[in-house]
Amino acid sequence: MIMTRHHTTRLAAMAFAASLVISALLLWPATALAHVKWFAPYIVGAAPQPIGETLANVWFWTGLALVLAFFAATRLVEASSAGEAVLKRLDALTDPLWHRLDDFIRVVIAAFFVAIFAVGGVYLTPDLKTPAEWVSWTQLLIAGLIFSRKTQPLAAVGIIGLWLLALRDYDVFHLLDYLALGVGVAGYLVLEASDNPQWRKHRLEVLRWGVAIALMWSSLEKFAYPDWFYPLVDEKPFLTFGMPRDMFIPMAGVAEFTMGFGLLWTPLVRRLSAIALFVIFTAAVYPFGRVDLIGHALIMAVIVAIAADHTRDIRPLPRLKSSLAGVPAGLASALLVIGGLYWGLHGAIYGAGYTATTMAGERLTHTPNAEHPHGMHGAAGTADTASAAYAIAMDKMHGPMMEGVANPDPDEAFVLGMIPHHQGAIAMAEIVLRFGKDHHNHELAREIIAAQQREIAEMRAWLQQRNIPQP
Repeated sequence: MIMTRHHTTRLAAMAFAASLVISALLLWPATALAHVKWFAPYIVGAAPQPIGETLANVWFWTGLALVLAFFAATRLVEASSAGEAVLKRLDALTDPLWHRLDDFIRVVIAAFFVAIFAVGGVYLTPDLKTPAEWVSWTQLLIAGLIFSRKTQPLAAVGIIGLWLLALRDYDVFHLLDYLALGVGVAGYLVLEASDNPQWRKHRLEVLRWGVAIALMWSSLEKFAYPDWFYPLVDEKPFLTFGMPRDMFIPMAGVAEFTMGFGLLWTPLVRRLSAIALFVIFTAAVYPFGRVDLIGHALIMAVIVAIAADHTRDIRPLPRLKSSLAGVPAGLASALLVIGGLYWGLHGAIYGAGYTATTMAGERLTHTPNAEHPHGMHGAAGTADTASAAYAIAMDKMHGPMMEGVANPDPDEAFVLGMIPHHQGAIAMAEIVLRFGKDHHNHELAREIIAAQQREIAEMRAWLQQRNIPQP
């Protein structure tokens, strides 16, 4: 039976609509979830939740099942006679942008650096703060260099340079969120300026991989640190659309990871994933304001470019991507590699035995901040002035410390006295994070918290090995 052109177009439209509906249903839980690091006083060195907790979470597997249904439906459409018709329809809708895509990307990159120059006091994103005024002027210089193909490589060097400069104030794990995106943007600028057509044709591919890896990496925070998201959900309960918090967060993480993965797959999958991600990021602008808009502007521009990309190239691994069975295999591989790197690198940098706790033994993933009272614990959260908070902290430390050093065994006395001493240092660091204004003191306080908590964990392990009662 021969289908008419009208029937083929109609089938394509119906298939395209069905894919969008599935996409919307899948991504509904993730709508309007902002990047938590910009809005909460997190502790990046805190011990992540064990990966086993995620693997035992029913909502994680529910989200994956929905994702696989979405990808399978999209691949079936793409492999059918209607697939090319759907792609051509997308091509027609995005033709004006496609013909000026490089101009669009360059202008948006430049506009992003002008915006963070205007904000001032940050390296690359809202949570990477710096008091160095010259950094902002460097950002303005980078924006200017982008408007000439001859100077674009210098702009690329400037972007990587800003990331390296941030290492002075932040540890490398903190900055890994932004490395893939920075390398992707820098790589695009270098390749776009190249006179070698074989190199230049990979410019959009490099940019796409950079954004995809950045999204997949940052999504793992929702599994490693669900506590980071509790304050946002508590303060803005409408974000969950009535869903229970512990259902919403893992499913949102699955949606973000898999849509990032989708940007690396076949043309229809990656374009629908880009459209869905754009909806998510746009939805976050109203509840979270211009901080979120500026912070996500670069990613939003890139996913618009991906949605407008007319190329049909599916390198690398074309056979895997073309196969329906390749979707779960590819997704499982991405989860294994990126998840393994996330937990493995954190353990390598901070130590596998590191545990963040408060003076009362509560697991701590946020540092106190007057604008975020959910993060306040101990002395920092029970006084209205710094002086009062310091006095409370010293009172809490002095008694247990003197009791510990009174132990007749010198080794036990050292450990039993040092634990409350370290807890007092943590309390003082928390107080300066709440009341202090100096950026360098804040960074020093975070370093003290991380170091003292790691040493407390080592001393508690020493006591436990010897069956000595914990203070």
